[in-house]
Amino acid sequence: MLEMKAKMSWWLLKASSRRRFSLSSALHHRRFFFFFPHVAEREKVDTSTLTKPSFIHPSAAVHSDALIGKGVSIGPFCSVSSSAKLGNGCQLYPGSHVSGNTELGDNCTLMTGAVVGDDYPGCTVIGSNNTIGYHAVVGVKCQDMKYKPEDDSFLEVGDNNDIREHTSIHRSSKSTDRTVIGNGNLIMGSCHIAHDCKIGNNNIFANNTLLAGHVEVEDNVHTGGATIVHQFCHLGSYSFLGGGSMVTQDVPKYAMVAGERAELRGLNLVGLARCGFSTAEIRNLRTAYQKIFMCVDANARSLEERIAEVELHEELVHVPAVRAMLQSIRNSFAENRRGICKIRHWNVS
Repeated sequence: MLEMKAKMSWWLLKASSRRRFSLSSALHHRRFFFFFPHVAEREKVDTSTLTKPSFIHPSAAVHSDALIGKGVSIGPFCSVSSSAKLGNGCQLYPGSHVSGNTELGDNCTLMTGAVVGDDYPGCTVIGSNNTIGYHAVVGVKCQDMKYKPEDDSFLEVGDNNDIREHTSIHRSSKSTDRTVIGNGNLIMGSCHIAHDCKIGNNNIFANNTLLAGHVEVEDNVHTGGATIVHQFCHLGSYSFLGGGSMVTQDVPKYAMVAGERAELRGLNLVGLARCGFSTAEIRNLRTAYQKIFMCVDANARSLEERIAEVELHEELVHVPAVRAMLQSIRNSFAENRRGICKIRHWNVS
């Protein structure tokens, strides 16, 4: 009798301990379910057209027409629209939402409060292995006054991007354009990428970086915190934007800018070395930069003449990195471009 009472006490204690839980733990314990009277009928929904997911919490609102891959976890109070497609291994943490015509690739993670897509015409396509941070908003309609709600708008995101908390990324402003994010980007908390931006690969945007509409960012660009970029600007590959900069014109490849109205401050030497540029390449880039931007002669020739001089230099002209920098500068003065950032003036004394 004493042994039986001891066993009963042990089972009561174990049962009471199971009552303590957190919502986030529900994603990781497939045996655990909440039962609500108003969602009990969900078990009767015909899911024959779906690939059976590993786990859908009973309180989640998943439309029967949504396409769900294998090994997907959908937590409490999530919603998935009728036009949504979720790839294999996706995880939706509690309170995250996939709306409208939205496609998630394999192994994407939506943290609590994340919102991807909306119900306006168009679509949002997210590649594989992306993380959407807490309360980030990705693929919603733009904030352009020219946008018409009946027009299609688009967002395309590549693979292996880390989009952190409270970031906002908007779809395009018209059906003939699209907002594009490449691969391997780190977009830190509270950044904003506006309509029709084109972002390349392996960029790092520090917290509160704000990109206005139609900004183009090439590859391996690094921005400091609270950097603001004017609409239609171009940021060249391997450039660095100092924290708090207000960039109103183009930044050439390999350059470093900083300031309330950003000025050229030299080459991004640290970034170039970290990205594997050789000592010889960096030396040639410095020589070319000095000839173009650091002339201290009071009777110096025009910028165009200095660029032409470097293009005719018998050694520099054969260095691919130098040619790429020269072409980046020339492109900034093409029609409908904004020119390059102000050149910092150097004193002879």
